[in-house]
Amino acid sequence: MTRNANVFNPLLDLSGLPRFAEIDAAQIEPALDQTLARCRQKINEIESACDHPTWDSLAAEIQDIEEHLERVWSPVSHLNAVTDSEAFRAAVEVCLPKLSDFSSELGQNLTLFNGYKKLSRSAEFELLSDARKKVIKNAIRDFRLSGAELQGDAQDRFREISSELSSLSNKFDQNLLDATDQWVLDITDEADLTGLPQSAVDLAYENAKSASIEGWRFTLQAPSYAPFMMFCESRMLRERMYEAYVTRASELGPNAGAFDNSALLVKIVALRDEMATLLEFETYADYALEGRMASSANEVSDFLQDLADCSKKTALEEMRALHDFALSEYGQEDLKAWDIAFYSEKLKQSRFDFSDEEIRPYFPLPKVLDGLFFITEKLFGIKIHKSDGKSLWHEDVQFFELLNSDESIRGCFYLDLYARPHKRGGAWMSDCIGRRRLPDDAIQKPVAMLTCNFTPPVGGNPSLLTHDDVVTLFHEFGHGLHHLLTQVDESSVAGINGVPWDAVELPSQFLENWCWETEALNKISGHFETGAPLPPDLLDRMRGARNFQSAMQMLRQIEFSVFDMTLHDNQRIRAPEDIQNILDEVRNQVAVLEAPAFNRFQNSFSHIFAGGYAAGYYSYKWAEVLSADAYSRFEEDGIFDAKSGQDFLRSVLETGGVNEPLDNFTTFRGRPPSIDALLRHSGLGA
Repeated sequence: MTRNANVFNPLLDLSGLPRFAEIDAAQIEPALDQTLARCRQKINEIESACDHPTWDSLAAEIQDIEEHLERVWSPVSHLNAVTDSEAFRAAVEVCLPKLSDFSSELGQNLTLFNGYKKLSRSAEFELLSDARKKVIKNAIRDFRLSGAELQGDAQDRFREISSELSSLSNKFDQNLLDATDQWVLDITDEADLTGLPQSAVDLAYENAKSASIEGWRFTLQAPSYAPFMMFCESRMLRERMYEAYVTRASELGPNAGAFDNSALLVKIVALRDEMATLLEFETYADYALEGRMASSANEVSDFLQDLADCSKKTALEEMRALHDFALSEYGQEDLKAWDIAFYSEKLKQSRFDFSDEEIRPYFPLPKVLDGLFFITEKLFGIKIHKSDGKSLWHEDVQFFELLNSDESIRGCFYLDLYARPHKRGGAWMSDCIGRRRLPDDAIQKPVAMLTCNFTPPVGGNPSLLTHDDVVTLFHEFGHGLHHLLTQVDESSVAGINGVPWDAVELPSQFLENWCWETEALNKISGHFETGAPLPPDLLDRMRGARNFQSAMQMLRQIEFSVFDMTLHDNQRIRAPEDIQNILDEVRNQVAVLEAPAFNRFQNSFSHIFAGGYAAGYYSYKWAEVLSADAYSRFEEDGIFDAKSGQDFLRSVLETGGVNEPLDNFTTFRGRPPSIDALLRHSGLGA
């Protein structure tokens, strides 16, 4: 517990879990300043021992510094995403350049860099564990990628770029959040609700009630937007909703220019390109691919092209079938972008007699969680139970502990699952505390934060999930298990740390598969009122619809991936029009859905402009090949096969970033990965 000027600052108390409920915006900058001063003082001490470095005098000390800073900043970063406020924003904006400057100082410290190189050539190095060797190798790589070998003006410029990129990415996220939050569609005529499921209407009513207005309020948050586009009979209102959504944070649309990210995109891409050039990489894509499974942009492009070739013909057939259906059944001759979700849902219901809304009552969130925890215990021998009395950032947040078979705590996690204003959209897992071995030989238990944006409980009923929501929850929980189940004791290669970006989605996508299996579904589903199991005929219809328009969905992900890689693998970005032209070219090559000219998808593509996936969005498909093939072992041996579960635990979840992911996969599967399982699961054949 630390006190500054006799005023307690909860951010500086690292004795246990973060004290989220006590953190105030005014505490952020003082806490960071004090932490950075401590880190700099420690670095000065470490430098003096770099002539004859050892693991304990160099690598262990640097890990301590990095982990300490992460412990202080992680709660701030998380609160900024889930409880946005002007005061918090202002504090974070002031602090980001300070963080970036320190990161550059550390990453470009030539004394430390030379110390690591000496350590890697020392006799001690050969005696170190594999984990410690990997820490040192990664550090040497990261020093190079941070510009440690640059000199003079080039090194100064690299620092400036790093700081500016940090601020620009943060501003991108803020603009997107504001653009999403500040547009609403208020409806007072009940006739305009025709076609909408009761769950969507109830949520809109609660939104209006909370805003003290009459009628129903629809927003651009996923639980409101998605069902509106799928079910609202009013084509005019769907068009309004669609245009507002796809022009968020752009120069167009109902909030034109208010939160425009257009100029930020150009600056971010240009700065990334300049950063790569300073380090003598041909493009930013080449820079970003250092240390990943994929060896080059060409390899990624070939991979994506192979998937596109397997999908394009079927996707065109799916699109043609949708047009034919809309014309023959509804007389709709000219399908627009705001019609696709609506008529796709009609076609799915017609073809499979299945709707996601029909299945919602069978997936109440408490039942899904219980089933998810059962599956985790069955596969990996880990028990999960809820714990109370923690300092939380919102009344809806829950806290859980993972227990080993002897009831000892393996790790903990927070769950923040409902959409609300001032909370960033999407779903993600973030580190709160990482596993590491402490100086007294005790193990610091890992802690994760899992965030989703599901429909909140409405009208006294629990939150009712679509099956897609269930898949999302399993996905994020897979990330959480990767972080929490690690058995690596060195923090920089424990959990997801040190895992190549294009392999980090393996555990998350792997866990999604249990959402389709009868034995698992019997545990995660049950009617919220009666407890009745999912009817077999409804399950059959759901499975029948599993690969509905799967080729179109595949191409959409490939479109995003190719756009990302193309954007970061060239040097011709000078204006927003250049980015739009690249996206248009990619769509012409890949897409079967025609986007309207006003679509500004790129302005809300936070994955690559604010979320760490720059030149890495392909990772979702890359890792999906691994996850589908890994799951095929369970298809062969049984979905709850104990040996397969333990082998996956040991080979993938526990190993952190110590081994190469391909080696982990081969150890588990007994052979290199094959694309066949992914194509089969997607209904696209081998």
